[in-house]
Amino acid sequence: MPTFQSLADEARLTFANLSGSVTDLAVPSVRLGVTGLARAGKTVFITALVHNLIHGGRLPVFQAAAGGRLTGARLQPQPDDAVPRFDYEAHVAALVNDRIWPDSTRQVSELRLTLEFESAQFLARRLGRGKIHLDLIDYPGEWLLDLPLLSKTYAEFSASALRRARAPNRKALADRYLSLLEGTEPSGPESEQDAQNLSAAFKSYLAACRSDAHALSMLPPGRFLMPGDLDGSPALTFAPLDIPADAPPSRTGTLRAMMERRFEAYKTHVIRPFFRDHFARLDRQIVLVDVLHALNAGPDAMSDLEEALGEVLTAFRPGRQNWLSSILTRRIDKILFAATKADHLHRDDHDRLEAILERLVARGIEHARFKGADVSVLAMAAVRATREASVRHKGEELPAILGTPLPGEAINGENYDGNCEIAVFPGDLPHDPDTLFSPAGELGIQDHGSGSAADPALRFLRFRPPKLDRTAEGLTLSLPHIRLDRALEFLIGDRLA
Repeated sequence: MPTFQSLADEARLTFANLSGSVTDLAVPSVRLGVTGLARAGKTVFITALVHNLIHGGRLPVFQAAAGGRLTGARLQPQPDDAVPRFDYEAHVAALVNDRIWPDSTRQVSELRLTLEFESAQFLARRLGRGKIHLDLIDYPGEWLLDLPLLSKTYAEFSASALRRARAPNRKALADRYLSLLEGTEPSGPESEQDAQNLSAAFKSYLAACRSDAHALSMLPPGRFLMPGDLDGSPALTFAPLDIPADAPPSRTGTLRAMMERRFEAYKTHVIRPFFRDHFARLDRQIVLVDVLHALNAGPDAMSDLEEALGEVLTAFRPGRQNWLSSILTRRIDKILFAATKADHLHRDDHDRLEAILERLVARGIEHARFKGADVSVLAMAAVRATREASVRHKGEELPAILGTPLPGEAINGENYDGNCEIAVFPGDLPHDPDTLFSPAGELGIQDHGSGSAADPALRFLRFRPPKLDRTAEGLTLSLPHIRLDRALEFLIGDRLA
């Protein structure tokens, strides 16, 4: 049975959709959500997408551009005045001029790109050029992991969080938090100091889980690691307590009642506004996944990423759109899952990278397709930082990638300063993705260079953005990519047909 709060939210969403539909009568719009967990490349994706459309980049699979029907692309003021603007200009400068990767997504931001095109349909072409607004909504994937909390009680949240914290691959990371918990009596008197100590220890544990060495993904509540202007507020100062999942609400005045109250405040003041004002208004969605980062950390990280993506997918509102449903309630009718940093592998392994990602999101894909959404999986690099080459090693011709490692990256004890280009043998991903989810299968990667197959630096170095060539007139060429055009064609190609 829907709660009064959820009914009120749905009414507000319907009103917002009605208002948007009136505006769309003049120029239609598509709200594209761009998300992904930490280091997946959300900022880079949006920057590269806009840069290639504005500067006429090579997009052979994006039919509107390849056929010459895309006649213009320009930035416009965004429709939502209360949402921070995506700082496209600063991010382009970082990539093109400084050759550094832009800062990661820390909050919701928005950018409007207006596309002018000629329709592929004869009758529509006779009516003149078409125009569409592409509204890009950038938000942290960690916030998606909060949405399932809306349907959970504090006791259910505590039980699931403690189950994960006590798992063999997390227990050592959660040691300080679990030690504090042992000396805590949930039914004892409420204490601000106890709440702060437990919350700080729990947040430190989440931060340790997200570090490169472990690369774990199931880390709700998402705002604990990205507090923003709520840092230090009671709504972000709580932690799970050791109570049964079916425990009834506690009596007032206890520590547990204090935690329950703050958990509900988190849902009211953090999760619901995000869902109502941003997430529930999306038309299409791309989910970027840094599979290679999880591969470096091993099977535990891969299994954890699978669980996180499963939670993310339960938060979506997929469905087939028609003119009536789009007026009353928006549904996400296209979802693209993209494995990023495909340029860190030779192209012969891209199909295997896609197969691994499809294995990770298999449950969610089935659910979304059942609801009527169109779902696809893709290996891509929004900005290609490497080139491919063949190198002879001990009489054998090996596929290699050439690139400039970021300052501080190292192979076999040799550190790089960010100026030297090197050749790397990335190795081969396994044919069977299931081997990556079992410790017995190790990582299934064959090392063609010196060093062990478990050496993550040898397999997946981090590279600097590429140095762009300039035309005779001094104009910088568009950012190179791998399959960014395929992503565009899937996500918006039908709207420019």
